[in-house]
Amino acid sequence: MIREYKTIEEVAGPLMLVRQVEGVKYDELGEIELPNGEIRRCRVLEVDGRNVLVQLFESAAGINLAQSKVRFTGHGVQLPVSEAMLGRVFNGMGEPIDGGPRIIPDKLLNISGTPINPSARYYPSEFIQTGISTIDGLNTLVRGQKLPIFSGSGLPHAQLAAQIARQAKVRGTDTKFAVVFAAVGITFEEADFFITDFKRTGAIERTVLFMNLASDPAIERITTPRMALTAAEYLAFDCNMHVLVIITDITNYAEALREVSAARKEIPGRRGYPGYLYTDLASMFERAGRKMGSDGSITLIPILAMPEDDKTHPVPDLTGYITEGQIILSRELYRKGYLPPVDVLLSLSRLKDKGIGPGKTREDHANTMNQLFSCYARGKEAKELMVVLGESALTPLDRLYAKFSDEFEARYVNQGFNENRTIEETLDLGWELLRILPKSEMKRIKPEILDKYWDNK
Repeated sequence: MIREYKTIEEVAGPLMLVRQVEGVKYDELGEIELPNGEIRRCRVLEVDGRNVLVQLFESAAGINLAQSKVRFTGHGVQLPVSEAMLGRVFNGMGEPIDGGPRIIPDKLLNISGTPINPSARYYPSEFIQTGISTIDGLNTLVRGQKLPIFSGSGLPHAQLAAQIARQAKVRGTDTKFAVVFAAVGITFEEADFFITDFKRTGAIERTVLFMNLASDPAIERITTPRMALTAAEYLAFDCNMHVLVIITDITNYAEALREVSAARKEIPGRRGYPGYLYTDLASMFERAGRKMGSDGSITLIPILAMPEDDKTHPVPDLTGYITEGQIILSRELYRKGYLPPVDVLLSLSRLKDKGIGPGKTREDHANTMNQLFSCYARGKEAKELMVVLGESALTPLDRLYAKFSDEFEARYVNQGFNENRTIEETLDLGWELLRILPKSEMKRIKPEILDKYWDNK
């Protein structure tokens, strides 16, 4: 029997205090019934004896303390899941907003989930082709990896996210591929861009979209990523799919967390964020991976905007500790018109060596990757010297390196948001660029690899 309580004591922003309740547990879902019959949802945030503090998912406007009733459901926030979710668009609370019918669930899952037990994890080792040279060739994404994209305000991370969602695939496997896309705190224009782009390209058929707009309650931003990860867990570990989860923007999620923390009068940490921000992000990110006993997997690409392009800001800083590398977008490349503007020298995929090589990409991948990094770095140094000393002060070899740097950015980095390159095309392009330099400079490529590929034009 579900009890109803008319003991609402106080409402403060997104929080509400209810007294004299019995048997209520942390994280339990509650319903508030207004005098006019309207139902609003809440979640138990804190239990103190017979008093509970709940977090409102909708606005507090119109809640009459004396006449409104509260009842608790006995379970946490749940998402109805089924394979029929593919091709559908939901709001941040998991309700359909595409005009289609409600999902008939195979099961109801608590959105809190659990991180994968480290002893039950498989080590990520399978290459995922995104069709983007700067990622596939130099900062390779591996199945089961957590690889964030660090962006700045105004940089085209939304277009990059849509491109990865459209183009990503696992090569050499029959495992079905699905994308779960969660947009957190975005504008209506951005939401319209994602939905339209996925429908235009047909990617919607293998995608589940969760959309939380900037105009929606801030509290909903806290549930949206967890809704997405819960859907991904079902598709990966119940339906044996490979699932790519893209969440944009994690910074908006952290801002919502800070807002609730301030309302609870908690002691703030760095820049006002709660002291448990690291733990909270880790509880989400660690739900990605591969686990024993399942053919499915979850690969996670969280996207976050760095306020003032500051990599030491708490959100990118803590995210970097939890995840396996980062893709960093460059404002300088964006100003030059190079898209996607990935800064390959600052970017890193810590698992790239595990997903490349014979049988996965190609035998020359590791060699050409190291050589391209080396040549581009030296070319950038040559260009900096050119600015200070003038081109005439450079040696002929340094001028070649400077030319390589320009060509690398113009052809390898700059491919636009609609070109889908295979890994073979990316590797062949790398060789083409390396031939700008003398063969004697290829010091990071094994002689047998160099002999085999150098003259293959």
